Amino acid sequence: MSLESCVITEKKPLLSVEDAQQRIYDACLPLTGNEIIPLKHAFGRVLAQTIFASIDLPSARNAAMDGYAFASESFNENLTVVGTSWAGKPFEGELKMGECVRIFTGAVLPKNADSVVMQEYVTVDGAQIQFPADIVLRKNVREIGEDVRVGDVLCVANKTLSAVDLGLLAAAGVETVSVIRQLKIVYFSTGDELVRLGKPLTRGKIYDSNRYSLHGLLQNPCYQVVDGAVIPDDKVELQRVLTQAARDFDVIITTGGASVGEADYVKAVLSDCGEVNFWKIAMKPGKPLAFGKIGACYFFGLPGNPVAVTTTFDVIVKSALVYLAGGKVKKPWQLTAVCTTPLKKSRGRQEYQRGILQQSENGEFQVDSTGHQGSHILSSASVSNCYILLAADCTGVQIGDTVTVIL
Repeated sequence: MSLESCVITEKKPLLSVEDAQQRIYDACLPLTGNEIIPLKHAFGRVLAQTIFASIDLPSARNAAMDGYAFASESFNENLTVVGTSWAGKPFEGELKMGECVRIFTGAVLPKNADSVVMQEYVTVDGAQIQFPADIVLRKNVREIGEDVRVGDVLCVANKTLSAVDLGLLAAAGVETVSVIRQLKIVYFSTGDELVRLGKPLTRGKIYDSNRYSLHGLLQNPCYQVVDGAVIPDDKVELQRVLTQAARDFDVIITTGGASVGEADYVKAVLSDCGEVNFWKIAMKPGKPLAFGKIGACYFFGLPGNPVAVTTTFDVIVKSALVYLAGGKVKKPWQLTAVCTTPLKKSRGRQEYQRGILQQSENGEFQVDSTGHQGSHILSSASVSNCYILLAADCTGVQIGDTVTVIL
């Protein structure tokens, strides 16, 4: 789908967060290329194909605990031990009337055995085992295919593989998996004021923190990420770097230069060498967010303020990248909580204020503001564990009001 060119000015209503998210999904096409990798390297990757079971799990009837195995039809309260079934070394004989075997968890049951009694419940006298009178028969046995049958779906296509998934696939004998290829992402900071760590600050300069935040936010096995460093406030250089990056990557992310200042060139460059889908959304922090394409490469121009970077990434960019990488997008969990501090807000934009969510002894969720909500105040974001979501038409919150929070 081609992108619709859309320039939004302050004289028109700003695009809502929900509309911005939908426009991104409408414009994006998820990756289709795949690669075969060893199962051990597949944690966090997105499956390209559904995987079916080629064996039953369990593949043989086995004991659910340590104890004694016997056939219920020949049971009496005193049985003779005639052997041992170990995990990996089963008892090969067949039990006769009045016989049982010592058995360990996971060990295969003799052919005609159908019951296991825990070792704690029996009395041992040499080779003779005395069982309690109230014993329950046909228990503590794991049946063939109790977990998975041949032909059952183990993991569906587009599933992001968890640690438990790796265990399930390994148990079923799966050695390699077909996964969607990694999404190639490059990120940049823009601005003449930025100084790399290790250099002294001079008047008017600041350390570049945004690339460090993005480095952390982009830690995902599905992504192949490159730090593109800092681009100066030079329109020609910005266009050259972005045009080159668009040839080599699936996604470009920039921070800074997306506002309306005289040195903010991102939107102009995107218009010249690509397509602008939208610019500015009704969100705080994070209004000057740009989205578009340069050739086949998707572009996200994030604001320059550090808290606006992390917030727009969490709210807008994160799910878009999951979608592009072939994963299933899930809406973030939302909870309701009692606000224990007053919150200030002006009508007009949906706000994501930083908060600290706690649960009281009676199970009630309560949330406190982290304090100053300026988009340059990283310290308030550092101590937060949630966003307090305030609707565009909200004009403030009083102590005791119920609010929506996003973890």
